[in-house]
Amino acid sequence: MISFVVPAYNEADLIGATLESLHQAAGAAKGTPSDGDHPEPYEIIVADDGSNDETAVIAERHGARVVKVAHRQIAATRNSGARETRGEFLIFVDADTIVNATVVRGAVDAMRHGAVGGGAGITFDGAVPLYAEVMTALLVRAFRATGLAAGCFLFCTRAGFEAVGGFDEQYFGGEEIIMSRALKRQGRFVILTHAVTTSGRKLRTHSAREMWGGLAAVALRGLRGVKQRQGMDLWYAPRRRDPKKND
Repeated sequence: MISFVVPAYNEADLIGATLESLHQAAGAAKGTPSDGDHPEPYEIIVADDGSNDETAVIAERHGARVVKVAHRQIAATRNSGARETRGEFLIFVDADTIVNATVVRGAVDAMRHGAVGGGAGITFDGAVPLYAEVMTALLVRAFRATGLAAGCFLFCTRAGFEAVGGFDEQYFGGEEIIMSRALKRQGRFVILTHAVTTSGRKLRTHSAREMWGGLAAVALRGLRGVKQRQGMDLWYAPRRRDPKKND
């Protein structure tokens, strides 16, 4: 079984489309010939981290099982969702990210053929500033070259997840990098050539100065800096209204 884990905080605007994409992708992804090439069995777990909007209601309406938590920390929220799963293939998808059958099939095939986990490329859901396009292109290349998964889409086997103890809850950001490195020590970790589509709202609602300044401040503090919520506004500050919603 494929277990999709979707961490969410106040994602009423976007989570419906994300869950629909998971249903469609899983329905189109076929099993092995020995299984009769039937659709893969799957489940969707939404870990609702204290939302005060309609996130949980929308998630249930779209066929997900909702787990209520109150961490306000992405690593802990992902782990809480994973603990409720039953599948052997875990796929962590952010609540603002659209997947497709090709990427899901690629992830499952990789795990069936011995990979302990991996990630995928990313594209954005709409126009973003030029600086963001350049920055993202560089980051995607760097992540692919170093074999690291972007946070919006990471997959691993249950055995791999349990071997590393899940996402490291010491970290309030960059936990996908720590997880990628931990999984790589367990076995083969692959970055798919295919991509998922994630929201570019943060890049549309923050200036280049805010983005670079926030990232630089975190980088200067080093690992100790990402072990606390303070100073992690790019990750945890109240979300600004995305102008794309008015299109």
